[in-house]
Amino acid sequence: MKYIEKHPMIMIVIGVIGISLSSIFVKYSQAPSAVTAAFRLLWTVLLMSPVALGKKEIRAQFRQMNRNEIFLSALSGFFLAMHFWLWFESLMHTSVASSTAIVCTEVIWVSLGFCLFMKGRLTKKAVIAIAVTFIGSLLIAYSDSVSKSSGLYGDILALLAAVAVAVYTLIGRKMRENVSTTVYTYVVYAVCAFTLVIICLLGKQELFSYGISAPIVGLLLAVFSTILGHSIFSWCLKYFSPSFVSASKLMEPVVAAILAVFLFSEMPALVQIIGGLLIIGGVLYYSRIEKAAN
Repeated sequence: MKYIEKHPMIMIVIGVIGISLSSIFVKYSQAPSAVTAAFRLLWTVLLMSPVALGKKEIRAQFRQMNRNEIFLSALSGFFLAMHFWLWFESLMHTSVASSTAIVCTEVIWVSLGFCLFMKGRLTKKAVIAIAVTFIGSLLIAYSDSVSKSSGLYGDILALLAAVAVAVYTLIGRKMRENVSTTVYTYVVYAVCAFTLVIICLLGKQELFSYGISAPIVGLLLAVFSTILGHSIFSWCLKYFSPSFVSASKLMEPVVAAILAVFLFSEMPALVQIIGGLLIIGGVLYYSRIEKAAN
């Protein structure tokens, strides 16, 4: 663990791979978006429970949380639920490349929120790096969405999902100053799961009425995309700024698009390839800026 703490970029790479599998798994689910998302979080809470509740010292940390920390963790869980619901629904209306690219504009909303509400500052070089990655994401989204009849609707849902996850990221930055990753993420995921189940009930969508695909996809999402994805990024907030963590997530559309080529025959156009190269270049540039500042 000490080696990982000295080289936290390893965890960034693992996290990128984990979240890049999200859109791929969702495409295989035959259930409504809220149901798939609910199974993802229910599995996550179940898998985390032995660690979160089985150790005396961690249970003690739960009891030490004050009302403000509990409220912020619950609020974070609500926005994460909105993110999953909106994003999974967007994947039903547009391609993997377009949806993941637009969701990854999260970095713009995080940077704006970080500066406005957390007194953060971005250097000119950092702004350039974010702008490059943003332009790359727009190129990928534009190239794919123009050929889809419901692409615009899917794009709007993905944009709302990006704003929701940006709020989740900013709250995580604040919470990680005093609360451990295990305690924070467990509360967040529990509230997220509860919120998604309520959404299913309100929409009259029974969890077990859509075959075995939803529970299986939910389990895969829980293991690879939540525990080895979002949880790792929450851990990384202790070592990197929220803007950099969000910028790293911009690698997701590139990896996801490559996987979609082989699994769904979604061959990217030249504009999408250019956009992917811009994203990679922007993230690498931002990484160097962040490293030089620390």
